[in-house]
Amino acid sequence: QVQLVESGGGSVQAGGSLRLSCAASKYTVRNHCMGWFRQAPGKEREGVAGLDWRGNTKYADSAKGRFTISKDNANNTLYLQMDSLLPEDSAMYYCAGGGSVFCYQPLLRSAYGYWGQGTQVTVSS
Repeated sequence: QVQLVESGGGSVQAGGSLRLSCAASKYTVRNHCMGWFRQAPGKEREGVAGLDWRGNTKYADSAKGRFTISKDNANNTLYLQMDSLLPEDSAMYYCAGGGSVFCYQPLLRSAYGYWGQGTQVTVSS
């Protein structure tokens, strides 16, 4: 079955950077809408960034200018580069894969049918 496996989370100080990876198996990153979401304790899961098959991106306001979503088609991997991290960025981060190339509302959970298990990001002040 489809597997999306995140890695790259960890603990950093405010202002630091992390790069999250999402390795896909039995699923082609190149041909699908892909996204990153996050969920902090007691909060709803929220969309952070989305990327369609042509490379068009969409970011949450909180991520604009600091986060960059990208993919490596050869390695079938999705990335999220996070710079200038803030304590409020602390959350579990999830990779999400859509069911087609179409990427309507890429920051909404309903756009995706496949999810990874998550990787924890903790930013200290």
